[in-house]
Amino acid sequence: MYNHKGPMRIALFTETFLPKVDGIVSILCLMLRRFQEEGHEVIVFAPKGAPEEYAGAQVIGTSGFSAPFYPELKLSVAGPRIWHRLQRFRPDIVHVLNPFVLGPFGLWFARRLRAPVVASFHTDVARYAHHYGLGMFSPVVWNYMRFLHNQADVNLCPSTAVRSDLIQHGFRRVRWWHRGIDTELFNPGPRDPALRARLTDGNPDDFLILNVGRQAPEKNLEQLRDALFPRPGVRLAMIGGGPTHESLKEHFAGTPTVFPGYLKGEELVNAYRAADAFIFPSTTETFGLVALEAMACGVPVIAARSGGILDTVVHGVNGLMFDPSRPQEIGQQVESLRNNPQMYEELATNALNHARNRSWRATMDQLISYYRTAIRVHQRAHTGQVVTNPV
Repeated sequence: MYNHKGPMRIALFTETFLPKVDGIVSILCLMLRRFQEEGHEVIVFAPKGAPEEYAGAQVIGTSGFSAPFYPELKLSVAGPRIWHRLQRFRPDIVHVLNPFVLGPFGLWFARRLRAPVVASFHTDVARYAHHYGLGMFSPVVWNYMRFLHNQADVNLCPSTAVRSDLIQHGFRRVRWWHRGIDTELFNPGPRDPALRARLTDGNPDDFLILNVGRQAPEKNLEQLRDALFPRPGVRLAMIGGGPTHESLKEHFAGTPTVFPGYLKGEELVNAYRAADAFIFPSTTETFGLVALEAMACGVPVIAARSGGILDTVVHGVNGLMFDPSRPQEIGQQVESLRNNPQMYEELATNALNHARNRSWRATMDQLISYYRTAIRVHQRAHTGQVVTNPV
């Protein structure tokens, strides 16, 4: 029986991993880095195509196929090979990230091993369904997700808004797992003139608005065109890719918008630094990690007043918010930033201070604490003890 104190053997089942780029992958990479620092032994089960090792963790590819509506998304399953590998590993804890297709195998295998389970909620699939013309299936998705998550000893979510939502939908043992970023990477610095020129299409003196992330129907990116243009001296750079990448390029044709594709590492940091403002129009985000990255680089954020971003942006303090039913307010907020240098500097300073207080190591240590809680809950449940408020 695990003694709650020493290094753990941690098995992770994730629906997405490198080389895909999204918020879940960013968090997972930080997890693995912290686990390595703390001496935990880790194995990751992820869709085939991922690197065989990351931050000391062995990565085992699972077979599957691409989602027909979203080719970047791999729908993976786990057969006997994965089961035998997990048996040999003998995990102290199994963590399923965003269980949907691969995650249920992790839950089933953990139950067969009588291993404690943590499940983390990252993507609001039920709300996404509306953006893909599948809104009628939203109740079914909620029922399915609730069934999966309620098998876990502890359920984690990234924001207070999501926590309230999950509890309303009948999810049990739900706790808030905070989010942080690597402020050693994301921090203010000098602008790269060449990148500034690239992102402004050779007009570096214009006001540059940046968006970073997956380009998909649920991100509400199309509404930026009419909210921002025609507005003299304003330019938009949309970094990333996804199922609507090509249609967005057509939608924004004839506007001062560039689509540089995915940027990573220092190049992404330099893109944040090159921007005058960051725009975050999505209303379906469970957190919004990219907004925190922008703030850490000293860039004010304009965000939709909805979802997980409410834990990050405080209107008029460290950013600006707009009513998502009135996207025309985006243009008004841009003008406020352009025309009020004092307000701009105050927002940028407060944004930076907020981000600096969101240590990624502290959030991962909180995760480890939740792992130990899940182990205690599991052990008590299997010794017949009644646990009324375990977490």
